[in-house]
Amino acid sequence: MVGSLVDDVHLRLKAWVMDEVRTPGVRVNVDAVARELAVSPTPVREALARLETEGVVVKDPPRGWFVTPLLDAAGLDELFELRHLLEPWAAGRAADGRSAADLARLREELGRMPSAPEGSHFDSYREMVDHDRRFHDLLLDMAGNSEVRRAFDRTNCHLHLFRLTYGRGMGTDAIAEHRAIADAVEAGDPAAARAAMRRHLERSHSRLREAVSLPVSA
Repeated sequence: MVGSLVDDVHLRLKAWVMDEVRTPGVRVNVDAVARELAVSPTPVREALARLETEGVVVKDPPRGWFVTPLLDAAGLDELFELRHLLEPWAAGRAADGRSAADLARLREELGRMPSAPEGSHFDSYREMVDHDRRFHDLLLDMAGNSEVRRAFDRTNCHLHLFRLTYGRGMGTDAIAEHRAIADAVEAGDPAAARAAMRRHLERSHSRLREAVSLPVSA
């Protein structure tokens, strides 16, 4: 029961951040949130600790918890620079070493998200956030390098990117690009898988910049 309560509080707080009910830089008052959700402060603190590991809030010990800022142009560029180093490689490795079980998991994941959800609030768009994370995580798992996987996990990139742009109609393109990557992996073509992943990252980066009107870096 305690675990499910913390899960619920964690999801509610995340939705508040994603929907900007709690805006970047604002202080999250534990007691006020507990009263608003009709729970004790303990599950609120545990949920905030989870959100801190996800990079959604940060704790300033003398002052409390604060919502982290959105990625700026430099942060977005740096994140995609890292993704370009890791993910095309992972896609190629996944294509080269794929197993029947791996491919079944990949197709199952694509089947869970046949089209982008409608709606502009986190409750409706959460499925797309989760699908995007699971799809990329699966390819990293298939690549078989735990250090690369841990390095990627620490970025919490999918959550940060969707904080910028979810609900802006970009999910349909991303799903089509995921399918192209999966096709190359299933065909056992590492070069095609790497190329499909690079295209996906380039197009995602471009869509994100356009959606949030960030200038292109020099």
